[in-house]
Amino acid sequence: MAKFRMIDIGFWDDPKVVEEMTPEDKYLFLYLLTNANTTQIGIYSITKKQMAFDTGYSMETVQSIFERLIHQHKLLKYNSQTREVAIRNWGKYNFPRGGKPVEDCVTAELSKVKDRSLITFVGGNVKQEKIRRLYESYDDTHALRGQEKEVEKEIEKEIEKEQQQEAQKIDGGGCRENVIDFYQQNIGMLSPYMAEELVDALEEFGEVLVIEAMKISVASGNRSWRYTYGILKKWRHHNVKTLGDVSALDREFEQQKKYFGHQTLDTELSKLYQHNLSEGEEEHDS
Repeated sequence: MAKFRMIDIGFWDDPKVVEEMTPEDKYLFLYLLTNANTTQIGIYSITKKQMAFDTGYSMETVQSIFERLIHQHKLLKYNSQTREVAIRNWGKYNFPRGGKPVEDCVTAELSKVKDRSLITFVGGNVKQEKIRRLYESYDDTHALRGQEKEVEKEIEKEIEKEQQQEAQKIDGGGCRENVIDFYQQNIGMLSPYMAEELVDALEEFGEVLVIEAMKISVASGNRSWRYTYGILKKWRHHNVKTLGDVSALDREFEQQKKYFGHQTLDTELSKLYQHNLSEGEEEHDS
C-alpha cells in the first residue's frame, strides 16, 4: 500500500521558514517529513548516516543542519541512543480524519516508541481530540516512572548489542584490526564512517588484498581511501582474488606496455582515480 504524507503549502509562507531557515534547513526538514521511514505518529527511527545517504549531504553537513532544526528552530527532538526522531508539528497536518483504522494504527505505533518523552513532544500539537487522547494515554508520568528502569535497561541492552556487533566487525578474527592499524599508520585517522567503509571492503576483498591495495596507494603517493578503493574496483573488474592474480594482472599490463609503449598499471590506476573523482563518489572519501 502506498504511503502519503501531508505538507501544508503555508510552509513556504511561514515567517520562521522564510526568514530563519537556510535552503539546507528546508530541504532536510522536508526530507524528514516525507522519507520512507516516517510513521503515522510523527516519531520514527532513522540514522544520520541514512539521512546523509538519501540527501547526498556529508555526515558533517547533516549533523550541522540537524542541530539547527533541534536547538535553533525547535522543530525536532532526537534520541541518539534509540535513534528516534520526533517532529513537533506533525499532528497539526497529518490527521485530517480520525476513525478506527487511523486510531488503531496510531495506538500500535505509539506502543513501539522507546523514548516516551517524544510522544509528549508531538502529542501537544495534535488537533484531533480522540487521537490526542491516545498520545496523552502514554503521558502518565507516574506510570512512566514505574517503567523507566525497564525501558532504560532495554535501551542499554540494545546499545550493548550494537556495540558488540560493531566490535565484532572491527576486530573479527584479528584481520580487521590489522587492516585498521595499517590504515591509521599509513593513510590517516580513522573515523567511524571510514571504519564501516573498511569493514565493507574487508568483507568483499579480504585482508590481504585490502592491505595490498593500500600499500600500492602509499607507494604511488596517493594516500587516500578513494585511490585505494579505485584499485580494489579495478581488481574486482578483473576478478582478482589473490596476490597471485595481482601479479598476473601486473604482468599483463607490462605486456601491454611493451606492445603500446606507454600503458602501465600505474597509468591505468591513475585514470581510474581521475574517473572516480569526476564521478564524485563521495561515499568513498577518506
